[in-house]
Amino acid sequence: MKKNNISIFLAAGLVCCAASTALTSCTDLDVEPRGEYTEYPSSEEAVEAKMADVYFHLRGTLGRRYMEAQALSSDEWVGISFDGDYADGGIYAQCALHNFNASSACTGWYEDVTSGITKANKVIVDMGGEENDATAQARAMRAFYSFILMDSYGDSPILNRLFDETEQIDRSPRADVARWIESELKAIIDLLPTNVDASTYGKPTRYMAEALLAKLYINWPVYTAASVTAYDAAAYSNEHLQDVVTLVDDIIACGKFDLAEGANGYRSKFWPDNGSQIKDFIYAMPYDAITAQGFQYCRPRIWRQGRNDGNGGPGYFGSDIGQSTGGNFSISPEFADVLLALSSDDRQENILAGKIYMYDPNTYARTSTPYTYKGEEVVLDRTIRLKYTDKQNNTHYVEWGSPVTDYPADCAILNTGKDVKGWSQGYKSVKYFVIREDFINGRNQSNDLPIFRLADMLLLKAEAIVRGAQPTNNQTAQSLFNQIRSYVNAPTISGTPSLEDIYQERGRELFDENWRRNDMIRYGHFEDEYGFHRRGFPTARFDKECRVFPIPQDVLNKNTNWKQNAGY
Repeated sequence: MKKNNISIFLAAGLVCCAASTALTSCTDLDVEPRGEYTEYPSSEEAVEAKMADVYFHLRGTLGRRYMEAQALSSDEWVGISFDGDYADGGIYAQCALHNFNASSACTGWYEDVTSGITKANKVIVDMGGEENDATAQARAMRAFYSFILMDSYGDSPILNRLFDETEQIDRSPRADVARWIESELKAIIDLLPTNVDASTYGKPTRYMAEALLAKLYINWPVYTAASVTAYDAAAYSNEHLQDVVTLVDDIIACGKFDLAEGANGYRSKFWPDNGSQIKDFIYAMPYDAITAQGFQYCRPRIWRQGRNDGNGGPGYFGSDIGQSTGGNFSISPEFADVLLALSSDDRQENILAGKIYMYDPNTYARTSTPYTYKGEEVVLDRTIRLKYTDKQNNTHYVEWGSPVTDYPADCAILNTGKDVKGWSQGYKSVKYFVIREDFINGRNQSNDLPIFRLADMLLLKAEAIVRGAQPTNNQTAQSLFNQIRSYVNAPTISGTPSLEDIYQERGRELFDENWRRNDMIRYGHFEDEYGFHRRGFPTARFDKECRVFPIPQDVLNKNTNWKQNAGY
């Protein structure tokens, strides 16, 4: 477990994002009336405490539910179940099939985000308003939270102030929200801190805001389309491509970030002891299993019985990690092929494929000793096969393409069976390595979550150039692409990468960092077939409206003037 300074945790921040969506009263959006607030405390400690509440407000949401929505709706993961175990009303399967549900916990974190915006607005008011340069970091958080809502839910109210108790808040078109976020970021970039060290780790800096703006700009055609269904990746046209290059160039020129593997290779950048020493991280959300809880990425990615060996011995992490594991996420076969496509690639060490091996609990290194469960070696299957029972009560396993004309309910929840065979359908991941000292604390982890990385920015610049921006600083799309390949010891390329090359490289580099859905929509792959998201599967959806999530039912119940997003 990390031994972090508690002040870093108290002020650790996730960027803010918040464009909510619809017509509602301010109290329904957790927007508290201005008159409730008093003069802002003047002591440094009080200011820090109040700002900290804005910085880490979404720690829990980002540590699980936001991840579920982003990961399972992409081609990275399939949400499976085991004879009812982890069926959970079908919420994980629904995400994987784009059959989103307005009552699902996986997409039900809307009000968590708007509450964070309210906290940011309260701080801004109490510190004297936007004219006070000291509010720039709170405004950056507000912009980030607004980005999250706008990206995930589409049209949103622009919550740029505190509202009176009876005041109606109207939903703004997604394009207007994007333009407001743009104006906010441009207004505060020069006001944000430029030092990059432990004191600013997890907090908004100039470079975090620039990275967020670059993300906004590369997706500009998506966010400013006439409707969520109107965006056409084949007709991508973007007035801000050169701005993406300029922003990335400023991040590179500061010299404060480094595209390098961790001290113990690529994997170590994501280990439980990661933190401000990882120079690839432009912005991250810090976690600690005791003092800053909420990060639970490994639980669903661990083989279902991987806690131990079934006979009182250690699991494949090298110890009995002390709590039961989930195992209900499996890498889709198509994305497994992307991850393992290169002849050499340090990033592949994160993937559990085929036979599982033991890890050293002290060094986190994989050993040559096979992991066994109840005396038998565990071997993961690339292909995910669903279990079902026919009318004669015979059990069958079927993968996509097999001749099944009537998929029963078991298939709708992507059931693979409650045994070693069922638990072993699909590959797994150890990217966010778990240790016993963390996991025994409510299955929490101390791995910090990267949000913006230098590697991401280099690939964005390469993409912008391939799409039409002018190269700068003697950096071409090829040289930027090869920087990524070289630092992970993967094969370099001899020519200009295609957009598809960059798309797949982003998949390998940013696997499990919540950007794949965002990339898939921009590149026109969100309606592709992958996993069991296939045409003909009875509960799979391919409607373009699914590019945004439904407004949670609880939000609609509180705001009767709101309309559900189209398609739901």
